[in-house]
Amino acid sequence: MSEDDKWMEIALSQALKAEAKGEVPVGAAMVQNNQLITKGYNQPISKNDPSAHAEIQVLRKAGKKLENYRLVDTILYVTLEPCSMCLGAIIHARCSRIVFGAYDFKAGACSSCEELKNINYTKQMPIITGGILESQCKEILQKFFRVRRKNSFDT
Repeated sequence: MSEDDKWMEIALSQALKAEAKGEVPVGAAMVQNNQLITKGYNQPISKNDPSAHAEIQVLRKAGKKLENYRLVDTILYVTLEPCSMCLGAIIHARCSRIVFGAYDFKAGACSSCEELKNINYTKQMPIITGGILESQCKEILQKFFRVRRKNSFDT
């Protein structure tokens, strides 16, 4: 098992926590110097906060833990390709790398929909790697939305 797989497994466990709470099952983990800094999951519904994506939750916790809003030399693992809001926050936090599982062809901002990673916005652009444990990450999301669609037709 590669290092990326190992950390993505932790993000996947967080996605399952989100799913258990009725949230879209996206999980994230942040690593620095091969040590887990923090982990988190989607909570927009439970927090009534549209910005409470898994990535934002992890950025907030990591900033507090590291006592710095600059998260230099960190790697953010997330089960779904970050949206433009999350990518912007990750860039501003100065994360060194983003590793995601499933591609998001509707709202992904790293490679699927918008090529924000190619904008000459800053010199601190993170290295982006997609498709790590993609099938597992994708399956959790597909299952979640299949059940929601089925339940919406049953009522």
